[in-house]
Amino acid sequence: MGPQRIVCLTEEPTEVLYALGEQDRIVGISGFTVRPPQARKEKPKVSAFTSAKIDEILKLEPDFVVGFSDIQADIAAELVRRGVEVWISNHRSVDGIVDYVRRLGALVGCAARADAYADELRRGLDAIEAQSARLPQRPRVYFEEWDEPIITGIRWVAELVRIAGGDDVFPELSIEPLAKARILANGDPVIARAPDIILGSWCGKKFRPERVAARPGWHAIPAVRDGELHEIKSPLILQPGPAALTDGVTAMARIVQAWAQRQG
Repeated sequence: MGPQRIVCLTEEPTEVLYALGEQDRIVGISGFTVRPPQARKEKPKVSAFTSAKIDEILKLEPDFVVGFSDIQADIAAELVRRGVEVWISNHRSVDGIVDYVRRLGALVGCAARADAYADELRRGLDAIEAQSARLPQRPRVYFEEWDEPIITGIRWVAELVRIAGGDDVFPELSIEPLAKARILANGDPVIARAPDIILGSWCGKKFRPERVAARPGWHAIPAVRDGELHEIKSPLILQPGPAALTDGVTAMARIVQAWAQRQG
């Protein structure tokens, strides 16, 4: 059986439950949800990322609420105090995302389907990694999650860069789970690490390559010199769910492969 009235405080549980054919259990979603598109049309929006309409959620009479990370701790605590069962996942890696699919499926009573879906996601990653292993050269890649202040990419993003055929230029920062630990005081470290490709995904706003290229001293960066500044839409890469493991990594792989071909 499992829970019958689920509220999803972020996008990834919604995407997973739709993929498993369990969307009828969902009674409320995050306002930031864009995947799958029909979820926005079908389900009431009851939360942002750092805030939620607690009373609206309670009116939906959920028997299970799913959220993500320390950022939603206050929302979770309030719901728990009001007698609601809440699961806050805190996965930050590619393996963690695959495992999250399995665990969510088990929690809602469709473990076998979730395992099959997780295996399918893993096979897709393996295929991309096998393809990128044949590239004659691996680019150095700088991923920017925010511009003011500059925040570098989180762990699953750095791992997907590697799967797509590149090398993240801030591997020591990517393992930091909190965004504040991935803030750069200025752009000098990026200049020093000389990325061949710059990927931008500014959460919730459009990436502006011309602004990035105009930063002091950045004209010397190979990626800026060669015009290798690319946007990856934030719903595709900054949600720790299926989107990142499918469309997100595929978009990265296309950019890396095109770069490798231009190296001759």
